[in-house]
Amino acid sequence: MVAIASLLLIVALSLIVTRVATVALVATGTAHHVARFQARSALTGSGFTTSESEQVVRHPVRRRVIGVLMLLGNVGIVGAASSAILGFQGRASGAAGWRIAELGVGLIVLVLLSRSRWVDRKLTDWTGRVLHRHTDLQVRDLGGLLELSGDYTVQELAVEPGDWVADRSLADLGLRDEGIVVLGVTRADGRYLGAPTGDTVIRADDNLIVYGRGRQLRELDSRRRGAAGADARCAAVREQEQIEQDEDRI
Repeated sequence: MVAIASLLLIVALSLIVTRVATVALVATGTAHHVARFQARSALTGSGFTTSESEQVVRHPVRRRVIGVLMLLGNVGIVGAASSAILGFQGRASGAAGWRIAELGVGLIVLVLLSRSRWVDRKLTDWTGRVLHRHTDLQVRDLGGLLELSGDYTVQELAVEPGDWVADRSLADLGLRDEGIVVLGVTRADGRYLGAPTGDTVIRADDNLIVYGRGRQLRELDSRRRGAAGADARCAAVREQEQIEQDEDRI
């Protein structure tokens, strides 16, 4: 019985740790669904390689959170396996059946609790208060604060060598003409520029926090230097001018 209880406790703690990590990642500006997926991936050691994973690794705070999750995940898996082995070792078939039933009921209860919106809200609020009290992370729901609507969104764009925006100043880029606003810049060394000016030069390996229409942000993220990039820039400006004209008629 003790071994089964230990196993259920490990699973419960894993759920709590994942929730804490999710809130911490969201506090750094990561979208909630991305933060939840990356936290689960790191804890279980799944090792998914995506552009989202690369953005997590590049950010110093996120990298520390993921590192702790990976360590705790390895310890938790070993502990869970040990508890399961001890729980069923040397049991008669009848006793083993009861152990399986107890484990199944316990896991069902944990799953129901983890899917409960009330429990999720309470746990998130508690986690946010703890992080606010004991860390310098600013836990905020960016989407809720900005009250985003329509196609407008806030995204993080990773700048790579050869990108259209790389090695150019914000004044030279003129992104506002495309309906895009740069809210902040995270340098490769982790420094954050919270109020970039026209003189701010965007460098390769920077991460940009940008606001604009989702489709236009995706196009900008894939825009490369050269004639094709210049053509895409002109098309984006013309589209934004048309949007502004349509809005003036409303």
